[in-house]
Amino acid sequence: MAIARYLSHPQVQIDPAVPVPDWGLSPLGLARTQAFAGASLLHATRRIVSSGERKAIETAQCIASVLGIAVEIRHAMHENDRSATGYLPPPEFEAMADAFFASPSLSIRGWERAVDAQARILREVEAVLAEPGEGDILFVGHGGVGTLLLCHLGAEPIARKRDQPGGGGNLFAFDAATRIVHHAWRAMEEVAGQ
Repeated sequence: MAIARYLSHPQVQIDPAVPVPDWGLSPLGLARTQAFAGASLLHATRRIVSSGERKAIETAQCIASVLGIAVEIRHAMHENDRSATGYLPPPEFEAMADAFFASPSLSIRGWERAVDAQARILREVEAVLAEPGEGDILFVGHGGVGTLLLCHLGAEPIARKRDQPGGGGNLFAFDAATRIVHHAWRAMEEVAGQ
């Protein structure tokens, strides 16, 4: 029984002058990923599939180097498109995220609609899962689209109450064949210790 895991990148180096997709991991985010990379639950992982955003690729590459496997990039696994507003200070961003999840069929200030982002991430994940192969799969991406995927897998409406805890570096797991969710978002440190 193969397990699919979806991991959100951990903390990033925030720079308002740099486009958000180009942000890399912060020293804390990198340290967390390095500590997680050797977790025993990852030993059966045979594929690592990452979003094309720099922070996701850095997370994926850190783990892949420990496991000795290559990272596959799927550019359409990117976070919900927020380029219409660009960087927002944390209080304003949180208010926008609330609106994004609360009105999934609407584009809030030009952001990609949640229903469209959900369809996109689901299409990408399903395409990977449809390919032949054995072993566990690790998807590395983002909290927003990860939450949208989790809502779909759990047959639940889009809602922020399913969003990951703050800071990133969280994952959920599901059966790669049946799509049954094994657990919702949990910090990588929590699951690494099991």
